[in-house]
Parts: sequence; structure tokens; C-alpha cells
Amino acid sequence: MEHNPASAFASINKTICVVGLGYIGLPTAALLASNGYRVIGADRNTQIVETINEGRIHIVEPALKAFVHSAVMTGRLEAFTTPQPADVYIICVPTPFHEGEAIMPNHRFPELSSHSGSVCRHGSMAGEVAAGGAIPRPNMDYVWEATHSIMPLVKPGDLLILESTSPVGATRQLAELLGQNHVDVSDIHIAYCPERVLPGKIMTELVENDRVVGGLTPEATRAVGAFYRTFVHGQVLETDAPTAEMCKLAENSFRDVNIAFANELSLICAREGIDVQNLIQLANRHPRVNILQPGAGVGGHCIAVDPWFIIARNPEDARLMRTAREVNNAKTEWVIERIKIAAADASAAIGRKPRVACLGLSFKPDIGDLRESPALYTAMTLQSQGYDVVAVEPNCDSNDYDSNNKPTLLGLASAMETAHVVAVLVRHRQFVEPAVRRDLQAIGALDFCGIYT
Repeated sequence: MEHNPASAFASINKTICVVGLGYIGLPTAALLASNGYRVIGADRNTQIVETINEGRIHIVEPALKAFVHSAVMTGRLEAFTTPQPADVYIICVPTPFHEGEAIMPNHRFPELSSHSGSVCRHGSMAGEVAAGGAIPRPNMDYVWEATHSIMPLVKPGDLLILESTSPVGATRQLAELLGQNHVDVSDIHIAYCPERVLPGKIMTELVENDRVVGGLTPEATRAVGAFYRTFVHGQVLETDAPTAEMCKLAENSFRDVNIAFANELSLICAREGIDVQNLIQLANRHPRVNILQPGAGVGGHCIAVDPWFIIARNPEDARLMRTAREVNNAKTEWVIERIKIAAADASAAIGRKPRVACLGLSFKPDIGDLRESPALYTAMTLQSQGYDVVAVEPNCDSNDYDSNNKPTLLGLASAMETAHVVAVLVRHRQFVEPAVRRDLQAIGALDFCGIYT
């Protein structure tokens, strides 16, 4: 009888080992445990391992704490500093950029280059190309280290899944690395399956979103697809590994290009004296036009990052994507210059250094995630240049906020009362409440995210 890896997987209770317990790895591990799997979490950070084994979490994500606490208390989730024997291995480690080629100007804010920790403790500004216009190159060292760590453990019939954002060809390289180290990969089902979740909704979207699975062989695709169907309610779409790798990168590059159009349009409208928000509302009445909202730039760990994975491998062909990255970065620098002009006017009026209040530090509305945030980059840049900067970030707990080189957090009322220049950088719901919006308009707050519309 023909061996069917998909049906075989679905019929046997398995142990899962998730390597990397960060923003994706820990939610994935907790979700799998809640679905009845025995889950081993591996992370070389001993503090993270200890925190998880106490039933606590080191990142901020709604509902995650309850999932982790339940999984640990029931014995279905246990963390270690090294991988342990399992039937399924999922690699969820960071894929940053090579030092000196980082998309954030780490030379300016070196303490922000961390890859793990509380979202209110870490952040960076994505997109600024290294000096000389060099294209940032993905650093896959964490993936290769994770691969080496599981080499002694993998056995025939196991599933080996790469979820880390990776350039096209990474899954094939992973298999070749195993083979070079005398691991027989002929009976190991190796595949790529990118995550496509939204911070703030990770526990829901891990279940509800469609997933793309691409194996190195048709058998691997079927086996890994069957595994994801045991806990994913959305469709599990099967393809090959290179297509799955490119799919994640293409999705976020598409979004980056569309945001770049809106941001570029906002710069043109500012020069022409046109209200860009009104213009977009009118243009979007066309049945086949949907211009996105401009903002203070593009941030987060996906949209501002993933295009470089394509550009680095295809520098001659990915011209539009590279231009979009440059446009979105330029928008952030433009925002900084507008704030500096307003600060100069305020200084002339009051005869002393003005205080600047930045409303919003996260990379998107209504979350406390500071990773690759253009708003945080704006505030820190102004502060590093000698401006008196305070910030309002209602989604960050002041007890968890690392103020190292970051502006002091104030409440909204206090910031508005004490600042001479107020800049709205993130469209948090607290800032668009009618009474607050009226007060912001009354004091002439700079609106960089469309709160007045």
C-alpha cells in the first residue's frame, strides 16, 4: 500500500519543537499546545525560557498570556535553551540584516537593534539604506544556527518547517546544509510556510488566516499542509517552496509600493497647497481607485523590511520596490523637517527652546509595538538633535517602557498643556475622539496621519 505522509501525520499524536520564541514562535507554540500537541519551545535566551516556564510572557500580545499560562500549567508547553527531540520542527527565528547594512541607522541608536523583548522596550526605523546606497542583505545566520541545532535530532518521517521571513531559495539551502552535514533528507519533509499575522490579532489570525505551504517535494507539501490543517481554520494553500517564499515577500512589497504612492502624493499636495486627505476622498469615489492613507512613514517588522529580501537578490529588476522604500523613508525625513520648522517658529515666538510633543510612537494605530516605527524614529531623531521632546503612547505601559534615549512619556492632557509644538504621528483611537480632535485643531497640532478627516 502506498505510504501517504499526510494521512499518516494526521492520525498520530506528535510532539512539536518550535525554535525561536519571539513574536511568532511563542504564539505558535501556545496555539499548538492549546490544540492538544505536546510542544517544546527552544530559545537560547535563558531569561525568556525561565519566563515562559513560569507561565508568563515577555512580549505584549492580546490573549497570548492566557494561552501560554494554560499551556504551561497543563504541561503541554515547556521551554528549553536548546531544541529537544520531536516529530515536527518549526523554525521561527529572526532574519535581520548584516551589520553595517541594516535598514535602520543603528549607528545612531545602537541600543534599538534588539530582536526580542517587550514591544515597548525595543524599536527601530526600517528603511534607511546604509551609507553609500548599499542594499541591505538579509543575515540568515540565526536560521542556519537553528538548523545546526536540530541536526542531531531529526529522523525519517519528521517535518521541518521554516517560517522565518527568508529570501527565495532559503528552504533549499536549509536542506543542502543538512545534507552537507550527513543528514539524509530523503525522508524528511521540508517546507516553507510564512506567517501573515497582524500584531494585536496574532492569536486570532494564526487560526483564521489562509496559509501558504510550499515543500521541497510534493510529499513534503502534502504532509506539512496536513499538519497546518489540524489547527488552521482558513484555507491551507499548497505550492512549492520558492513560490511560498516569494509570496510572503510579494505581499508586503505590494503594500509598501501602494503606501509609497500615497506618501509621495502627500508631499506633492503639500507643495501645491492641496489638502491631500480631501483629494484622496474625492479620488476614491472613482469605482476603480483606492488610494491608501499617507502617514509618517512605513514601519513594522514586515512591510518596511520584506521588500529588501527581493531587492537584494534582484537589484537590477526590483526598481519600483527600491524606489518605494526610498519614498517611504523620505516621508519620515520630511515629517522631521516639518516639525523642526514649527519648532523654529515657536522658538522665535516664545524666545526660548520649545517643547515638542509627539503623539504616538508605535508603528501602527492602537498597538504598543515599537519595532521599525517611523514615529519612534522621528521622536528619537529630534531628541538626539537637542530638541525637548515628550511623547504620548497610550498603548505602552509606563512600567514596561524603556526610556533609554527615548522621549519621556506623558499623558495626553499634560503633553498638550506643556508642549509648544504638537505632532500627531500615529492615528490612535484616543487621538481621533471628537473632543480631542477639536482640541488638537484648536492648538494647531501638526497632523501627519489624517486625524482631521
